[in-house]
Amino acid sequence: MNSVISSQTALIYVMVVAAVADGELKSSETKTIAEIVNTLPIFHHCDHHKVNLVTGDCAALLDQDDGIDAVIGLIKQALPKNLYETAYALACDVIAADGAVEQAELQWLALLQTELHIIDLHAAAIARGSRARYMRMPAVGD
Repeated sequence: MNSVISSQTALIYVMVVAAVADGELKSSETKTIAEIVNTLPIFHHCDHHKVNLVTGDCAALLDQDDGIDAVIGLIKQALPKNLYETAYALACDVIAADGAVEQAELQWLALLQTELHIIDLHAAAIARGSRARYMRMPAVGD
């Protein structure tokens, strides 16, 4: 697939891959993607009703041989460099949403960091910000 996608679609692809990286699309992750698309200024002109369609398109690409390479290629083609850290931050937010980070999710972040040329210090700061935003209150008695 060599078609060009929009920058907003690329950002959604980044979040979808983050959500499915551990092999499971959790409701907390889909809810987080929807909330992000509905609230962040970067998605102001996005057709919010197409998020499910875009999610399905990304999932279909991922199911193909070398699907992750195709998705990364589309993301890099569609995103201007000034949105690379935004993409990384959105991936971190989706991963942090369920309160648990799996090894496969960390591998996606490492790959994304490499492909988007995000320096380690920036990646760590972005990830720490996501962790802080999605922190949960301890259970009563803890």
